[in-house]
Amino acid sequence: MSADPRVSIHPDSTVLMAAIAARLITKLVDIQDKYGEATVVLTGGSIGIGSLKAVADSPASPAVDWSKVNFWWGDERFVAADDPERNARQAHEALLAHISADPARIQVPGSTGDFGSPEEAAADYARRLGEAAAAEHAADMSDDRPEHPAALPRFDIVLLGVGPDAHVASLFPEQAGIREKELSVVGVRNSPKPPPERVSLTLPAINTASEIWMVVAGEDKAGAVGLALAGANPVQVPAAGPRGRNETLWLIDENAASRVPEQLVRKG
Repeated sequence: MSADPRVSIHPDSTVLMAAIAARLITKLVDIQDKYGEATVVLTGGSIGIGSLKAVADSPASPAVDWSKVNFWWGDERFVAADDPERNARQAHEALLAHISADPARIQVPGSTGDFGSPEEAAADYARRLGEAAAAEHAADMSDDRPEHPAALPRFDIVLLGVGPDAHVASLFPEQAGIREKELSVVGVRNSPKPPPERVSLTLPAINTASEIWMVVAGEDKAGAVGLALAGANPVQVPAAGPRGRNETLWLIDENAASRVPEQLVRKG
């Protein structure tokens, strides 16, 4: 079962990022009340990273027990670990350096200093995801515990940006990554957006999440947003593919919303 998308529109990108931050803090508190810990999959980009900074700056941020939040990434650039293009480095500077996160719970995809190819880094990331899923399964004492562990841990919230070409994570239109059905993580080569080599969760992995939040701002994204919400084929329009099991929420600004079908819209 997956949730049909709903759309929440905010006046501009500054208001949008503040709203994402407030929503994320509230949701993480709720999840921790239920499970004792929470897992969020982060995204890069100006809105993704700006929202993390807004979390760090929020007076409500200490309401979250950051030491019990698991951090993963939807994708990462396969470059040196200290490259300013790395999503993880940007997230560290925006948020992770300012909270009491447990380093053992911060799972960053490998860099060129760790592996010789994006495929090797992807295999390592998939292995770590599997290990986290196995540990989660072993700790599950509930009556409805599945017989075998899943390939992926529980993703409570996945944050995704959208490119003007409608890519999400590092899944680009018509490329092999968006067509992948079996693997949870892929190495990406020949990305049309530099840098050319990346590591990315696949669409089937993304769609295991309880909630997926598409965070988008800017008139240059309006065409991609409109096509995605009109039900385009994800191979041509990857942003049309993400569907959370319980919630698929588009958090966008008015500039990105100009081509959104009216019946999907709610303001604020």
